[in-house]
Amino acid sequence: MDLQDKVAVVTGGASGLGRATVKRFVAAGAKCAIFDMNEEKGNALAAELGDGVIFQQVNVADEESVKAGIAATLEAFGAIHINCNFAGIGNAIRTMGKNGPFPLDAFQMVINVNLVGTFNVLRLCAEQMGKNEPFNDDGGRGVIINTASVAAYEGQIGQAAYSASKGGVVGMTLPIARDLSVMGIRVNTIVPGLIATPLMMGGAEELTPEIWEFLKPLGSQVLFPQRLGDPDEIAHTAQYIVENDYVNGECIRMDGGIRMQPK
Repeated sequence: MDLQDKVAVVTGGASGLGRATVKRFVAAGAKCAIFDMNEEKGNALAAELGDGVIFQQVNVADEESVKAGIAATLEAFGAIHINCNFAGIGNAIRTMGKNGPFPLDAFQMVINVNLVGTFNVLRLCAEQMGKNEPFNDDGGRGVIINTASVAAYEGQIGQAAYSASKGGVVGMTLPIARDLSVMGIRVNTIVPGLIATPLMMGGAEELTPEIWEFLKPLGSQVLFPQRLGDPDEIAHTAQYIVENDYVNGECIRMDGGIRMQPK
């Protein structure tokens, strides 16, 4: 699919991986709807990028919130061709800690945003993609890109909820790709490693020398190059998935070859 004049819904699009993807897609000629809870950052990015971008304050785990965001996207741009799901949260809690067992509500919150939220958005975007006229000779109507994590495969201490949520995203990728193939919709998942995102950097958007000094021991565990990944490297992979019509049902690791050892 050529990104020129296509419409993308990007969850978590106000910062980190989503922000980098919005900027890359717009530079390639696409229009983008940012779905995010951070109104200040979302509105600022939309204003920076111009008329081809709108912001909608959307809770991905809430059906009515997502439906309202999709309605606004259709009103602004008339269609949805691409859905990138980057919205996610994490916590670090041991299954059994000093204060007792992992609080169930904290576990459920991560599952609800990362796994249920991803499915909630993609299913409603797929509904609209199915209404598109085919944009290529293969009958393609849309592309869905989800985001997992290497924690889906090699989760660390304290990552029970996060790993479970991302493992669920990996596990549902191929079944959903099979489900939606009859509609001409491709489904893939990017599996990032250690990326310099606000989630990794305590809320910061830029990897400063001070932050890198703190995170350098983590970066040194990457096979090559021995550093944190840049959000635009993930965005570049998202662009590749959109543009390559033969990529379907895949979970693509973007981790520099890292295989973190359990601590």
